[in-house]
Amino acid sequence: MSSFHDYYNVEDIDTEFLRMMELVNELGPKIAKRAVQVDKDASFPTANYEDFAKHGFLRLVIPKEFGGFGFSLGQYAMIGAEIGKYCGATALTFNMHTSSMMWSRFMYELPNLTDADRTAFAPLRERQFRNVVQDNAIYSQPISEGGTNWTAKPIQTNCKKVEGGYVINGFKKFASLAGHCDYYSIVCTEHFEGVEPRHEDTMNFAVHKDTPGLQVVGEWDPIGMRGTHSKDLVLKDVFVKNEEMMMPQGMFVRTLPQWPHMMATLTPAYMGIAQGAYDYTVKYLRGEVEGLPPIDRRIYPTKRASVAKMYQKLTEMRTLWHAAFSEACGFPSKAQVMRLYAAQYAVMEGVQEMTALAIRTCGGQSMLKSLPLERMYRDSRCGALMLPYTTEIMEDYLSVMTLYDMADIVEDPNDPASARVSMWRPDAAEQAGE
Repeated sequence: MSSFHDYYNVEDIDTEFLRMMELVNELGPKIAKRAVQVDKDASFPTANYEDFAKHGFLRLVIPKEFGGFGFSLGQYAMIGAEIGKYCGATALTFNMHTSSMMWSRFMYELPNLTDADRTAFAPLRERQFRNVVQDNAIYSQPISEGGTNWTAKPIQTNCKKVEGGYVINGFKKFASLAGHCDYYSIVCTEHFEGVEPRHEDTMNFAVHKDTPGLQVVGEWDPIGMRGTHSKDLVLKDVFVKNEEMMMPQGMFVRTLPQWPHMMATLTPAYMGIAQGAYDYTVKYLRGEVEGLPPIDRRIYPTKRASVAKMYQKLTEMRTLWHAAFSEACGFPSKAQVMRLYAAQYAVMEGVQEMTALAIRTCGGQSMLKSLPLERMYRDSRCGALMLPYTTEIMEDYLSVMTLYDMADIVEDPNDPASARVSMWRPDAAEQAGE
């Protein structure tokens, strides 16, 4: 397996972060070995999470003052991609946990919050951080609802205010870590009598796995990312206390659109799969795959040419992706957002090309389930489909952002219904030229 020293400038990496990057690769062989059975059984990679808890990976982005490492979003992305080299499903589910912590951290830090906002937000996020730091709690972040596009209209799962808290009713599709997490970060819309559901009323709660009315249902037998254990959730009259909000009322829609990089954090898993496919192909052609005859296939010019194409593609993907995540910030510029969207597109489309070329290059044996390329290929097909930034949505966003001023996109009454609710919008003051 390649070393991250080969594709990152380690001189820019601080000691603590460097150690965590190295630790992923020390754990990597065990993670890769477990990935075989995890994929075969569509089972959750529990042993990997036990390792993550033991070594502090659950705390990566939690601020240092709360007992975490305080890593940036870009640093998390690099670690996530290293995990993805060994097991895509583990990296993808790990993102769901880490994203829950990112929302609590980075949204709180945005400059458009008032002192009153932060006063209300502080105890809520401290509660979640404490769950992770003290108890190694694992969070899931189910948002999709199946048959409805949550980026185009308000979340269908709803909550209503009652004495002491809220009652939640609804359904979540593709709830990764279902049955294997401690808390579900449930995004829902607060309903009011006589008022149509609005994005402005989006709420977010940490619902404990044993809360009455919460049920994991359905089967999980997908083509790829089988170890994510993304079954369905049913919420029937689920009561949550006020303090179980993950952020105050109205905070979600005021903050998340101004941190678009936080909606692109599925890409590290797929960046890792692309690297893993390249690494395996090189080992295979060099005759260095454990358990296979040591046949040197480097002598064939066609094989060498294919690996050269893979390296070129991989380098293009990583360069754009790493640059986009290195500049991740709240209230980014239009140019930064467009680079992010381009990176999202490049990774989710490029990983499919990488794994397909790897299989073609390695030949017939690569189709066998006993070898990892077949799994990587199936996993790679899933990324382009995942909301909020599917490949189709990225094409749409880039198509309008390259040709229109942002004000024209916002104000065009003839624009057909689309998923553009999740598209970044400039701050009102910035758009007005203030």
